[in-house]
Amino acid sequence: MSSRPELQAPPEIFYDDTEARKYTSSSRIAAIQTELSERALELLALPDDGVPRLLLDIGCGSGLSGETITESGHQWIGLDISHSMLNVALENEVEGDLLLGDMGQGLALRPGVIDGAISISAVQWLCNADKSSHEPRLRLKAFFGSLYRCLARGARAVLQVYPENLAQRELILSYAMRSGFAGGVVVDYPHSTKKRKEYLVLTCGPPSLSTAVPSGKVEDGESCSEDESSEDEENQMICISDRHRPRKKQKINKKGKGREWVLRKKQQMRKKGNVVPPDTKYTARKRKARF
Repeated sequence: MSSRPELQAPPEIFYDDTEARKYTSSSRIAAIQTELSERALELLALPDDGVPRLLLDIGCGSGLSGETITESGHQWIGLDISHSMLNVALENEVEGDLLLGDMGQGLALRPGVIDGAISISAVQWLCNADKSSHEPRLRLKAFFGSLYRCLARGARAVLQVYPENLAQRELILSYAMRSGFAGGVVVDYPHSTKKRKEYLVLTCGPPSLSTAVPSGKVEDGESCSEDESSEDEENQMICISDRHRPRKKQKINKKGKGREWVLRKKQQMRKKGNVVPPDTKYTARKRKARF
């Protein structure tokens, strides 16, 4: 089995001119990209009112997923770090607007202008430190923070990812939740090694009835029932409320520094000529943990 692309080289180096054309000309990859993009748009749950929406395609590459957005009747903006991939997209005359940029440095878009966002096989690249200046946690924070700001209130982002392990998956999801998103992970075909796909379904804003995470697909093409999805530990939903952890109680040190120690230290400071507040009945009195 070939090594994962993100482990071989940074995306702007791995997807050079040769690899970009090879990737785009592969009928197998094109079919997979189309299938994943259609599923992402389905999970995006855009209103079926015939009004075109402005969508963001993060890691758009050569525009394969953007073509699916165009066929759905929506407008889109594509962002990618690979200059070669974007050149192929320009040669194919894709309908969307293309931006060259690193999503790990944040999305330079105006707040609230995007009606929805999708990403196919791109976000897991942020978990790798390709340069000495790269810190995966800071890059994830910058990405999800800027994504939250550019989305309209109530808009969704559907990010299809290939996490290397469970820890990487939890890292990505945790920084999405910290940025203010509600939502969780949808796993299609959870019991299949080949067809299994994971999607982060995130909603901009606090949790509500509209932010419930959809069920994943199973082998027969039908959606999982609530009982089946609850049995699968990996198909989990994490809401924004889970980020509000109770404050830790302050530990009381029995060998703490009492009033006598404080008075003695203040006296020493006075002898050195320092200005010290006068001693009162409030000196060294313990404050309450909360006001």
